[in-house]
Amino acid sequence: MHKRTASRTLPRMNAPTSPAEVTRAERAARQAEVVRALQAVLPAHALLWHAEDTVPYECDGLTAYRQRPLVVALPETEAQVAAVLKACHALNAPVVARGAGTGLSGGAMPHAMGVTLSLAKFNKIVSLDARSRTAVVQAGVRNLAISEAAAAHGLYYAPDPSSQIACTIGGNVAENSGGVHCLKYGLTVHNVLQVRGFTVEGEPVTFGGTALDTPGLDLLSLVIGSEGMLAVVTEVVVKLVPKPQLARCIMASFDDIQKAGDAVASVIAAGIIPAGLEMMDKPMTAAVEDFVKAGYDLNAEAILLCESDGTPEEVEEEIGRMSAVLRGCGATAIAVSRDEAERLRFWSGRKNAFPASGRISPDYMCMDSTIPRKRLADILIAIGEMEKKYGLRCANVFHAGDGNLHPLILFDANDPDQLRRCELFGADILETSVAMGGTVTGEHGVGVEKVNSMCVQFSAEENAQMFAVKRAFDTKELLNPGKVIPTLQRCAEYGKMLVRAGQISHPDLPRF
Repeated sequence: MHKRTASRTLPRMNAPTSPAEVTRAERAARQAEVVRALQAVLPAHALLWHAEDTVPYECDGLTAYRQRPLVVALPETEAQVAAVLKACHALNAPVVARGAGTGLSGGAMPHAMGVTLSLAKFNKIVSLDARSRTAVVQAGVRNLAISEAAAAHGLYYAPDPSSQIACTIGGNVAENSGGVHCLKYGLTVHNVLQVRGFTVEGEPVTFGGTALDTPGLDLLSLVIGSEGMLAVVTEVVVKLVPKPQLARCIMASFDDIQKAGDAVASVIAAGIIPAGLEMMDKPMTAAVEDFVKAGYDLNAEAILLCESDGTPEEVEEEIGRMSAVLRGCGATAIAVSRDEAERLRFWSGRKNAFPASGRISPDYMCMDSTIPRKRLADILIAIGEMEKKYGLRCANVFHAGDGNLHPLILFDANDPDQLRRCELFGADILETSVAMGGTVTGEHGVGVEKVNSMCVQFSAEENAQMFAVKRAFDTKELLNPGKVIPTLQRCAEYGKMLVRAGQISHPDLPRF
């Protein structure tokens, strides 16, 4: 994620959504054609196309790359969503669905010759059934709003991304979002029963159901995390879970990153599944402590936050077991939250890691990859070497329990060379994660940001199979086109770019 940067469209190598050379006259003519078609199905206030009105939609949370859409549609009913999709399909106009725009991989970046379809007005909680522990919510409902509505029944929605105060459930479905408690309670895919929406042709479609199982292929798991490439989501049935009677958090300090990484693996190996297991390195702890005064140990090379929840008896027993494991792994200090206020204070630092980083750098890029837990220390050591290689600082915070990294590369976007080095730094982290047995993403999605790195993780044949799945839903490839799945040509160009940058000696065909 970048805090601030000058408006910039993607360079050719990073611009899957940019059209070929299009003249201003051609763009204006196409815009007029699309506007006329959508004026027939939407009220005037639900359609934006003037430059000053569409600028706010030119990017998501990855603000380094921007592109204004031809048109922004803001439907208010499912009938209008269907009508917009049918009109766009008839015109072969690309469509990019958008929620709150909090995504961090450029997944909602507009197509220069397409329509941005905002679901912002789909913000109603349709129903909440405390007995079945489910809620039916529209795609534009905020993540945190679900838990706020369920609180009166002693329930809540478990996935809790750091952006939960703003991010929407439709976006969570698109990216399969997680959060600090995903280790115990799972990602979005584990907490959603049903998704309703529309195909690119404007036909209604339902994935999953409210029963324990549904007939046929498990397409629900396919759609969750598909980044808006297969369907436009309008309504979601989510699971709700009982609020635990008690939750307590351990803050453990380590004088060595290797010890902290080993402690994470040891906690899981002991058969303990904490409600949350997070790790921050020394630069991140310093940034956070200066911002929120969470009580972090500034002398520690790394700290772990390990939470237990359940009945008082369960929590006491688990806290004792985790503390013993952490001490055995070399923890230099252990503090256990004494009350709810202190627990929330411990977590406030982790939850504010991104804004805290914004106070110490003009800009930052938040990366997202996943590695095996046993390689946590290895990747941190490797990132330390990359800091020297690219001449940029990096602060690290991550969901240690499942190996999901969030390195924040600090730079100044006003310096084009720093942005170039930042992009290379980020690609290096992703590709090193793959080399260590991990993946190029954990919960932020691929979008625009990581599409090049998909060339490293997947072969041409594997990417072709993913394209085949997309075409089964979207024959014309109009939904969020040019993102997530790289073409063979793109991978070849990326391999050549890495050679020029000196990161590899030659493209490793046939992967590139």
